[in-house]
Amino acid sequence: MQQYGKERDAEQDAAEQTTDPGFITFFGNLPKKSPETGTLRLFYRPTEDYYQSYGEDALFVATHVFRTQSVIKYLGHGGRAAGLPCVSLKASVAQTLLRDALTAKQLRVEIWVPESGQGKKCTKFRLDKEASPGNLQAVEELLFGRGSDLLTTPIVMAIKFQSSAASKTKTVGVAFADPTLRELGVAEFPDNDLFSNTESLIIQLSVKEAIITTGTASGTTDRDVELNKLKSVLERCEVMITEKKPSEFSSKNIADDLPRLLSAKATEAFATSSSADASAIIPQLSLSAASSSLAVLISYLGLLGDPANHNAFSLRTHDLDQYMKLDASALRALNLVETQGNAGSVTRNTTLLGLLNKCKTAQGTRLLGTWLKQPLVNLHEIHKRQNLVETFVDDSNSRRTLQDEYMKMMPDLHRLSKRFQKGVATLEDVIRVYQVVLLLPGMIQALENVQNENEKHSTLIEQTYLDALRGFNENLEKYSDMVEHTIDLDELDRHNYVIKPEYDENLGAIAESLSETRDGLDKEHKSVGRELSLELDKKLHLENSSTYGYCFRVTKNDAKQVNAKKYVELGMVKAGMYFTTQTLRSLAEDYKDYTEKYEKAQRSLVKEVVNIASTYIPVLESLDNVIAHLDVILSFAHVSVNAPEPYVKPKITQRGTGDLVLRDARHPCLEVQDDVSFIPNDVEMVKDKSEFQIITGPNMGGKSTYIRQVGVIALMAQTGCFVPCSEARLPVFDSVLCRVGAGDSQLKGVSTFMAEMLETATILRSATKDSLIIIDELGRGTSTYDGFGLAWAISEHIASEIHAFCLFATHFHELTALDQQLPHVKNLHVVAHVEDAQNGMEQQITLLYKVEPGISDQSFGIHVARLANFPENVVKLARRKADELEDFGGDKRGDEEFPPDIMDEGITIVDELLATWTQPTQDGEDIVMTDDSDLESQLAELKRCVAQFQPRIEANPWLVSVLGSLS
Repeated sequence: MQQYGKERDAEQDAAEQTTDPGFITFFGNLPKKSPETGTLRLFYRPTEDYYQSYGEDALFVATHVFRTQSVIKYLGHGGRAAGLPCVSLKASVAQTLLRDALTAKQLRVEIWVPESGQGKKCTKFRLDKEASPGNLQAVEELLFGRGSDLLTTPIVMAIKFQSSAASKTKTVGVAFADPTLRELGVAEFPDNDLFSNTESLIIQLSVKEAIITTGTASGTTDRDVELNKLKSVLERCEVMITEKKPSEFSSKNIADDLPRLLSAKATEAFATSSSADASAIIPQLSLSAASSSLAVLISYLGLLGDPANHNAFSLRTHDLDQYMKLDASALRALNLVETQGNAGSVTRNTTLLGLLNKCKTAQGTRLLGTWLKQPLVNLHEIHKRQNLVETFVDDSNSRRTLQDEYMKMMPDLHRLSKRFQKGVATLEDVIRVYQVVLLLPGMIQALENVQNENEKHSTLIEQTYLDALRGFNENLEKYSDMVEHTIDLDELDRHNYVIKPEYDENLGAIAESLSETRDGLDKEHKSVGRELSLELDKKLHLENSSTYGYCFRVTKNDAKQVNAKKYVELGMVKAGMYFTTQTLRSLAEDYKDYTEKYEKAQRSLVKEVVNIASTYIPVLESLDNVIAHLDVILSFAHVSVNAPEPYVKPKITQRGTGDLVLRDARHPCLEVQDDVSFIPNDVEMVKDKSEFQIITGPNMGGKSTYIRQVGVIALMAQTGCFVPCSEARLPVFDSVLCRVGAGDSQLKGVSTFMAEMLETATILRSATKDSLIIIDELGRGTSTYDGFGLAWAISEHIASEIHAFCLFATHFHELTALDQQLPHVKNLHVVAHVEDAQNGMEQQITLLYKVEPGISDQSFGIHVARLANFPENVVKLARRKADELEDFGGDKRGDEEFPPDIMDEGITIVDELLATWTQPTQDGEDIVMTDDSDLESQLAELKRCVAQFQPRIEANPWLVSVLGSLS
């Protein structure tokens, strides 16, 4: 409580420092924040190590961090609510807030620090750091320090498009950057008016922020219309938008700027050539639109301003067609990763990434996220991954050894490499790399054991992992020698990272004094233990506290034995009481002084060691890639073996060939949920025979799960993972396109119906015969007739024009008639068992979650409402209104309710009745009605005939029903 009180006092002091009217005036004169993108401003006070927020930011922090308004202080106006709101945060709380703001809430961040030369009550600040969801460079160390691995890498993209007047297509040039991994990339491709290819690229790269050009002031030109379409795509993909002037998208200086960022080898090649040959040395510069995007991206990230970035970046061209294309709707429908819509899931198994992520390293988790958004379309590469997974599925012992003894111990080498490159690495970072070097021989041996056990894939293990790891091990031998020669490894047990004393004469003298002081500390520990009769390290602890330095600690129960007159109490905490003696205090001060002297004396030597370690950055980054690849493959094998029912290796056929056949298919995320007994189903889609399938049936019957699991299985297969089936055969799909459960986005001005129309338009413009299309309940956002018309037209177009594999779940039972027009359309339905009404009880429905051929012969909406525990009066009213609507639409009792023989008998009765009525008169002449008297006589004759046939009519239920509907 004493320490907590000190923290609160410091916080209060920090808040009071800004009551000066000068600060309030300064704050009021700050530049206004952009209304389009949210910005969070924090003010750092280094003296107290506190952050503060003011104005609307203070209200945001109070609401989202502390969840109470009581933390708000008001500056000026006597501290009343009319003053400037202020909230103070400890550094650790601010770190969590910043991480959440940038990675989850998609906000920009500004951190302001006091201007130099001011006293404690500073009133003026300067902008020190700026960050956005796609650019975390300035705050990376603050948010993700040495002990925290970055599980996702922020990608920022610049987009420039050039429309063609002759056609509806446009050329899109993009540049993207991953500052964490120091990668630049470009792509240039044609796109349609919906920016479908751009959307696929955004999904493939997991883009967090996009830079686009500003529109005109009027906002009515053709280009403004195109920009608005692009913005809607970015918003659908949950990407932050940053607008720059068109003049900033200029490739004028890119040929001079780019070589300064690229690796030394590329720079040397460029230096020997003239600028006119720039595109020959760096072919990406020949892409004019992409080069313009690259120029604005480099400027926005400020890459040239940081010398650590020079000669450090790689550049690649991204081929959009080398991966399966996914859109934002597919991302949500297949639950690939956590999005803003499904963030905060209860369990990690609710997304495919969460389910498959049994990776032990941060780099493995990052790569898995990339693989799931970039499923392969190259059959050879798919088979390579599958065979690697199969190897570790078959060899469980080696898989567990590699995961638990090696992968689990691997640090994030990419992040460590960046610390070395930026000049902020320490001896602790050097040691972390050294520990990786020590693990390499054992990991190589474990992989060699796998190779020996599995001759079938031994060459693949050799080429993928062993060749590279042996090379890394050889290259890092000198690194190991350097560490062992310079760093005192004996001190690691005490978490001390120091240079060996014998490495320098001055260090040796200080180390000797440190050793003597340490002996004195141990001696005092023993002496106090004897005096208090407390067992050392069990009852009486000697600790190096961050608050008190070296001191003693006893439990609260033993605290009464500590004589307050002889010992000095330092504080009481939950773990017990801290106290010291005059001797211990003197020794602690000596220890602190000698430690500081040692640190100062070794500083230049540490810098030299770190500089030597920095030369190994290329090796460490390449090693990191191999470790990440192995980690993901091991994770796939782990999940495949440990699923409720083991996964199987799918048989993948070349694109455009083969059928989709899944036996006992399951949804991987649903089958692992608690209290779920999953019902598997077969899926069989044969090209030109049953490639378009319409699924009908009740709500909650399993239609959505059935169609989604096919998409998930196809995606898993093309990432190289095994799939949840007993047998699986699939072709390579070029895309998976979904229209499933569009929700309202009123804040963006998009209704449910408009959202599903936009998604469906993307499908119709993007799909090919090699695509997999998944559509669920299309047309529910408008009237029944319009919805059905749209559903029919879209279905017919996909089935007859696109000829893609398509699963179409619908409540429009009339849509099942499409199979009469197109031979490759097949009807399926989810089975529901209905018990007949008995003893006054209404029909009862049991959902069986099985999918069988044929159509669903009735709707079960009211039955499902009863299962959902609707109030009984609501259910009865719904049933009555449904019957009234059926009456309004025609005979509510269809012919299907009567057996054919009953209907045939009724028709015979009517024929005989009419024949009797119209038979000739007794004189043999036909009846001819000439006047009203004749009409009355014939009506009397008809009544006589009806009376004659009445018993037979009443005995036929179908005839009674027909006559009743005419009355």
